[in-house]
Amino acid sequence: MAAGTLMLLFVAYQLWGTGLAESRSQTTLKQDFKELQVEAPKGPDEFAPPMPTGTAIAIIKIPRTGTEKTVVQGVGVDDLKKAPGHYPNTPMPGQPGNAAIAGHRTTYGAPFYNLDELQPNDPILVTTLQGSFRYEVIETTIVKPSQVEVLDNTEDNRLTLTTCHPRFSASQRMVVTAKLVGEAAQAPAVDPTPPKAEAPPVFEDEAGLSGGTAARGPAVLAGIAFAGVWLVAYMIRRAVGHKWVVWPVALVPMAITLFVFFENFARLLPANV
Repeated sequence: MAAGTLMLLFVAYQLWGTGLAESRSQTTLKQDFKELQVEAPKGPDEFAPPMPTGTAIAIIKIPRTGTEKTVVQGVGVDDLKKAPGHYPNTPMPGQPGNAAIAGHRTTYGAPFYNLDELQPNDPILVTTLQGSFRYEVIETTIVKPSQVEVLDNTEDNRLTLTTCHPRFSASQRMVVTAKLVGEAAQAPAVDPTPPKAEAPPVFEDEAGLSGGTAARGPAVLAGIAFAGVWLVAYMIRRAVGHKWVVWPVALVPMAITLFVFFENFARLLPANV
């Protein structure tokens, strides 16, 4: 019964608790993006420093599904907890080539929950610091996690959206491809002496599609802490015999340790489930 209760609480946290965190992040990111629009370079000859991961870089709107989200740079676990994420090794939306964005399908606001409803010619609207761009859906395909070629650059100008498939699973990937309508924007000039670039990430790790291992230790410690608080409360309750006094007092530390456990355990799961 205890294990079943924990499982139900974790499912509730994943489906609703993570959405609250994502909503708070979106509020901050939208304001950040507005400020960046004011400060953005005004001409293609101006230097455009690389955007740090987690930074708001665009607004994506999908009328068919009612989606409107701020997009961040990066597709790691922490990035996708806040918003759909732009693959850093692909062009920015609106620029020539294949711009790619990943997003959650069932947790953290589930921005791509209804991505399967998109039909050919449906519009996808993206606003970046360079302006507003319209894409129209070409096709939806299902691929294996290892089929990284969906992120390869292309001669045509397109937008690629990726998410997990089917819902509540990470066994496959849904890929929506859309073509740019109109002319692409010229990529801003880049500083000729940028800092040393990091090694190109692997598709699955960069997208967080296989989860992360860094949270394993904190998850175990938080789980042990929760079990310890529960055990102490249980022993005190048996000693004093006043159940109604012990459990309300123990509720706060139990809730805190359980929340920390859920937060870290969730980071072990695929990033855009």
